[in-house]
Amino acid sequence: MPVLPQPTQHPLRALLHNEVHARPAEPVQGPAAITHLVMLTDPAEREASRRHLATLMHDHHRTGPDADCTHLRMDFGAFRLRWELHTEFVCWTFMVPLPAEGVLNARSPATAIEEVPQQWLKNLPGLCLSSVHLWIIKDAQCEGHGIRHLVQQMLNDETLAGSTVHIGHTEVCTDFAIHADGYSRILVKPSDSISARRLGRLVQRVLEIETYRMAALLGLPAARKAAGVLGSAEKELAELAHAIREAGREDEPVLLDRLTRLAGQVESEYAATHSRFSASKAYFELVDKRIHDLHEERLSGLLTIQEFMERRLSPARSTCEWATHRQNALSQRVSRVSNLLRTRVEIEQQQSNQEILATMNDRQGMQLKLQSTVEGLSVAAITYYITGLIAYLSKGAQKVGWPLSPEVTAAIAIPVVAFSVWWSLRRLHHRLFGDKH
Repeated sequence: MPVLPQPTQHPLRALLHNEVHARPAEPVQGPAAITHLVMLTDPAEREASRRHLATLMHDHHRTGPDADCTHLRMDFGAFRLRWELHTEFVCWTFMVPLPAEGVLNARSPATAIEEVPQQWLKNLPGLCLSSVHLWIIKDAQCEGHGIRHLVQQMLNDETLAGSTVHIGHTEVCTDFAIHADGYSRILVKPSDSISARRLGRLVQRVLEIETYRMAALLGLPAARKAAGVLGSAEKELAELAHAIREAGREDEPVLLDRLTRLAGQVESEYAATHSRFSASKAYFELVDKRIHDLHEERLSGLLTIQEFMERRLSPARSTCEWATHRQNALSQRVSRVSNLLRTRVEIEQQQSNQEILATMNDRQGMQLKLQSTVEGLSVAAITYYITGLIAYLSKGAQKVGWPLSPEVTAAIAIPVVAFSVWWSLRRLHHRLFGDKH
């Protein structure tokens, strides 16, 4: 085909397109032993995990991984490795085949981790959150006694759970316990008709149930710790609400300061735990989804994995959800009490402002009265000076025939001058202040 010109590509197109192909299931043929490690890591340790993987690949004359790699599958000869980089943890899954005709030693079963370089394994970055041994067995590994024979020898009866999946074609059993070697154990017995890819998807779901279960439970310690903080905060809020109801005006600043500090404490605790509780909720939902995808059917005499999780995991989930609910409810209550106290303070401030305004109005009235008095004196003073000038003028005018004496002239001029001065001041005030005067 001819090479046709392409439009400008979005820089993230390839990355987003390949997301639907991220972390595909590894085709698995039984019998096999699988070891799954989940290492809880911070951002620096996740990058260290990539370098640690590169070290293993270099030791086996392989190249990679690149800087953007988040999952990798590779055959190292003695074992196969599946590496997955998640937001909070890194998964390492090692797989080795078992002899097709060999019997699985129930007391000391062969594991995939035995084939991995031990010094390299010891230095895995992060903290181990989950470690699981999973065996895919056939009839030959059970000595012809079926999976129940191995279950009784390898798993604890007290916490045993199991079911048939794939419409009865595969049996899965586990005890959700940490054994003496530090690993949990899962037994999977598929039928001969199941394909390697379908079996690989089943193994991935089972391992993800354990991975996400442990990741979800990371919120439980935070929920228990938050319960104590929330209890004391709720008690203090109740005391503040009672104090606000009986407080006087002089107590309100202190109460407002205490309430502000309490709000800061509640919001600080919310900020510290919100991301953890949100992540736990998401992981719990993933556990439910993976269990639902198994389409379990009861295995005689055993709890199904779904029943086991509902009985054992529901209290922890409820604790995390209740802690989140209490945080939200307490934050809302603190906000309501704060608004109530602020409203009360604002009303009292408005009353104080009204009193201040009334006092200012009284003062302004007094000032206007004083101003009017001063204006009256001003009219008298101006009239006096103008009348004096008129008297002087009349004295000079007598020499040119003015008939009246200065005293009579001044007496006649006084009311005219006084009225003129008063009227001029009134006109000036009206021009400047209008009807407000």
